[in-house]
Amino acid sequence: QEQLVESGGGPVQAGDSLTLSCASSIRLLGWHAMGWFRQAPGKEREFVGTITYPNSNTYYSDSVNGRFTISRVNAKTVALQMNSLRPEDTGIYFCAVDTSPPMSRDPQEYKSWGQGTQVTVSS
Repeated sequence: QEQLVESGGGPVQAGDSLTLSCASSIRLLGWHAMGWFRQAPGKEREFVGTITYPNSNTYYSDSVNGRFTISRVNAKTVALQMNSLRPEDTGIYFCAVDTSPPMSRDPQEYKSWGQGTQVTVSS
């Protein structure tokens, strides 16, 4: 079974950019969606965006659409480029995989969650 590892988080200022990576231990074959989620203290985990395979279709939450971009770095790594960061973007960012189409924004449809990487945006 695949294992996912997130990296690239850290403290930044509002307006800065940051790129997170999600690396899979294996190359995933067949349709799947690699999703990004985040969780702020005291809040539920929320959908950020996802990229499908093999078509690389991307979907984003309204709160990040136009500021965040998900892309495939290689066969086992997906990146989340975050621009114009805001304090409300602060949280732990997780990646996970959904292997059952169609694309979903529901975290319960995803599996193999990574340990997360902390992003802190200060004003």
